[in-house]
Amino acid sequence: MEVFFNYNSLSFIVLCVFVLTWLIQMLYFWGLFSRLAFFNKKKYDKGQPNYEPVSVIVCAKDAYEYLIDLVPKILSQDYPEFELVIVNDCSIDETTDYLKELVRQRPDINVVSLTQSLNFFHGKKFPLSMGIKSAKYDLLLLTDADCLPDSDQWIKQMVGTYRKGTEVVLGYGPYFTRKGLLNKLIRFDTLYTAIQYLSMALAKRPYMGVGRNLSYRRDLFYKNKGFTSHYTIPSGDDDIFISQVANKHNTRVCIDPHNRVESEPKRTFSDWIHQKRRHYSTANMYKRSTNFILGTLLMSRLFYYATGITLFCLSPAFHCSNGCPVYYVAVGALMLLHGISMDWIYVKSAKQLGEKKLGLLFTPLYDIFFVIFTTLLGLRNTIAKPKRW
Repeated sequence: MEVFFNYNSLSFIVLCVFVLTWLIQMLYFWGLFSRLAFFNKKKYDKGQPNYEPVSVIVCAKDAYEYLIDLVPKILSQDYPEFELVIVNDCSIDETTDYLKELVRQRPDINVVSLTQSLNFFHGKKFPLSMGIKSAKYDLLLLTDADCLPDSDQWIKQMVGTYRKGTEVVLGYGPYFTRKGLLNKLIRFDTLYTAIQYLSMALAKRPYMGVGRNLSYRRDLFYKNKGFTSHYTIPSGDDDIFISQVANKHNTRVCIDPHNRVESEPKRTFSDWIHQKRRHYSTANMYKRSTNFILGTLLMSRLFYYATGITLFCLSPAFHCSNGCPVYYVAVGALMLLHGISMDWIYVKSAKQLGEKKLGLLFTPLYDIFFVIFTTLLGLRNTIAKPKRW
């Protein structure tokens, strides 16, 4: 059987792009994302942890319905010495009355009350800065008012990850499981984001964290002048700040299926898209090397799917003398191997992070959706006029 190549055909050019992007994708799967998928906690956590005192900081704005669940969860944590700092950010609901009563019952709780917003600070950067300033201890552990730790070992696991020279610990912040397609999309997107930033941190290239489950030292915050370099951007108290201060020497990750601080997801597609646009607005603040890695990942995914579909619509770039459809078999085999690799990485990563009921056998479908969604959202953010969130 002889195989003949058509070097001048469009399909041969498309095939070359397809193979190149397939190789790039496989490099990301097995060279980068496998670090999380096959993470070995026992090997990573060698050494004796030092359970030093820690300040847990929560910013709350009209968050009464969340605080009544969160506060008991934090106060019941199994940890030798910690304080709870709650920043009441100009709340107009029952939050203020609840916190006043809480302090009467527990004088050890540190409540910081803000009665006036500062126009030049956006989002929760100013409240969080005030909480950090009021904290008793150098070690800080952050979460949001609408979050809930899954266990009473949350503080112990996060602080227990610190070793000599560690200044930043990154955790995972998933969303609650709810019914419906939107919930699955949000949770898959959160898992995919975690696969990226946790794998990058394990590869000694940390670039972001999530404020729902994040720890760093107060000295590091002051040494880098807090959020002053990006105070005009509403988001970024977690990802932009971490991208500026984290490095291969001072950052570790806390990966455990029980170290989950879950949050309430958006209930409508419009609210979720608004949230995603706000998050994407911080991407241009990352380091150039990080943007190159993330940009190459997105572009390789986009061109992989585009060329893969195109190959089956064009005449073959090579054919056999006996008419054997080896062209379609070869392309199909590569796509099958890609899909299996993707599923394997996602399933193993989800297990590491305690993520369940996501239907990860449909990972390629999720991935195709998010390639299109992310590309369109990025184009819209680029074309649209700057917006105050």
